Order: sequence, then structure tokens, then C-alpha cells
Amino acid sequence: MADTTKIADKLERKKLKRAARKKAAPKAKRTTPRGSTKKKVKKMVRGQSKR
Repeated sequence: MADTTKIADKLERKKLKRAARKKAAPKAKRTTPRGSTKKKVKKMVRGQSKR
């Protein structure tokens, strides 16, 4: 992404960012599904109260 911190005009900054996005190489497809590294939580058993 282009460094647009120095530009004060919002529309101008938006234009530059959009152009930079178009020019950038496309991101590779994900190899693993999203959230696969998240910690899995076991479902609580129905009925019986915890305490």
C-alpha cells in the first residue's frame, strides 16, 4: 500500500490508495481454511448444570 499519511485531502488519498491496490499483485489463495488455528471449544452437555 502506498504511504498516504502526508496527504491531507481525503478524496486524493482515496484515489491514490485505490490505484495502489489495483497495481498490487493479487494475494494467493488460502492453503488452510480460515480459523483453523483457533482453539476448539467442546459443546456443553445439555441438561445437567455445571455447578
